Amino acid sequence: MKQHFRFTRLFGALVMASAVTVQAGTLIFNNDGSDPAPRKAFDELVKGFEAENPDVKVKINVFDHEGFKTSIRNFLTAPDAAPDVVTWYAGNRMAPFVNANLFEDVSDIWTKEGLNDKLKSAAPSMTIKGKKWGVPYTYYQWGIYYRKDLFAKLGIAEPKSWKELVAASAKLKANKITPFAIGTKEAWPSGGWFDYLDMRVNGYEFHMDLTSGKIPYTDKRVQAVFDRWDELTKPGYYLANHSSYQWQQAVPAFAKGEAAMYLMGNFAVDAFKSAGLSEDQLGFMQFPAITAGVPMAEDAPTDTLHIPVNAKNKADARRFLAYAARADVQTRINAILGQLPVNKGATRPNDTYLKAGFTMLSNAHGLGQFYDRDAPAEMAKAGMDGFVQYMQHPETRQDMLNRLEQVRQRVYKP
Repeated sequence: MKQHFRFTRLFGALVMASAVTVQAGTLIFNNDGSDPAPRKAFDELVKGFEAENPDVKVKINVFDHEGFKTSIRNFLTAPDAAPDVVTWYAGNRMAPFVNANLFEDVSDIWTKEGLNDKLKSAAPSMTIKGKKWGVPYTYYQWGIYYRKDLFAKLGIAEPKSWKELVAASAKLKANKITPFAIGTKEAWPSGGWFDYLDMRVNGYEFHMDLTSGKIPYTDKRVQAVFDRWDELTKPGYYLANHSSYQWQQAVPAFAKGEAAMYLMGNFAVDAFKSAGLSEDQLGFMQFPAITAGVPMAEDAPTDTLHIPVNAKNKADARRFLAYAARADVQTRINAILGQLPVNKGATRPNDTYLKAGFTMLSNAHGLGQFYDRDAPAEMAKAGMDGFVQYMQHPETRQDMLNRLEQVRQRVYKP
């Protein structure tokens, strides 16, 4: 999620190439798949589409991940050089392009292909103003990875409620085991904690309104989130001095049994196994419910495909998005990506943790894209830095929330 890659193509060259007259049946596909797995997955996606649609030739333009972020607005706004399909992200990250009339409304594809059911868990994060603006093709779960062996030794059952999670934490602490490993030298892991606590206390819709600037950080409902968080921070249930560690540097404490749980994305499983943990030791659980009746939403950063408003070949672009939404197609490309298909009809992965994630996300009420995707960059940085400060010094929470509210008013002002 935090990786950086060098450009593989210069934007200027892309514009020049795209400005050349495109033959009917050519589809221009700009993507950020410079990493080996995404590149291979997109090649497979295009190969399969062309085999079923021999009248269409797909031209792929590949950017590195970070370079794509800085260039996408340029080629979306270029009336004579816009691609036909682009990769991006769901939720609030796509909102600026929707609001600027740069992404095409593709609600017709969702209706025609029955995607409101097939892609049900991702539907809220693809919806703005009652319309759909793209198609999701992959995501991965977040959740709590835990030491099954430590739980068994202490007679702790997998927590299904907040009360049980706090009780388990207290028992672990009493036995000189830190309940939660975490590293916040890079502040973003704190965002996962805030996301889950807010979605469990107040719900997905509230969380999306908060991260889109509609709700003050001083609101009593945000205070309620920190009332629950206090139950973990004040007793010292997080790894000491966690702001000194990057997330990977906190893994050894988890692997050695010095800490018993780790809230993290599924990409961390390789690090856990590399540190010596076996599947007999490593369990996965859904972040437990807090407020009764609040539907269970999840953090699941979701990658998406969109049609620019300025695209020249929208007819074939719609065929391409419909193809990418299919269960069989998502099964194949996610096997390459090592992630999860969004289509609930896709074949369930064999991997223990992806299998658990597939079931959990397929039944989710909604999907958060992670705090630093759902909130604008300035707000996200201030928020996550503030969360880390709070986790180390819970007594500063009100001052921290007051500062975040000042940032919110500046960032989201009309």
